[in-house]
Amino acid sequence: MTFTRDIKIRFQHCDPAGIVFYPRYFEMFNQVVEDWFSDELHMPFQTMHLQNKLGVPIVRAECDFLSASRIGETVTFSLQVQYIGAKSFRLSMTASMGSEVRLKALLTLACVTLGEPLRSVAMPDNLRAAMSPYLVSA
Repeated sequence: MTFTRDIKIRFQHCDPAGIVFYPRYFEMFNQVVEDWFSDELHMPFQTMHLQNKLGVPIVRAECDFLSASRIGETVTFSLQVQYIGAKSFRLSMTASMGSEVRLKALLTLACVTLGEPLRSVAMPDNLRAAMSPYLVSA
């Protein structure tokens, strides 16, 4: 299964030339992940962070920028799960406009406690189960 989210490219995302300034894509990645957790996994970040004291920060990111996105365009982000481990999981994400792929990314996120000190913890069983339908078959 694939989770998709359309994001309109706004002035706030762009450099003076009107194209997305590449660090802004990482903010968009986080937006897509947060929407996925809330809308599909039914685990909104505010509950995870404030009540459960659990976070899922990106700990590794690889990204290939294939084509520029411009102000006013609507780009579709697609997310799939590549791997679910004991304390982390890997997502693949693409951003495209129509049939043109603008970028491809691999993101590794870790489950961490949000207390002091931050430390990695085992992924909760309910989170693992909720992610499983998005796991790409090998």
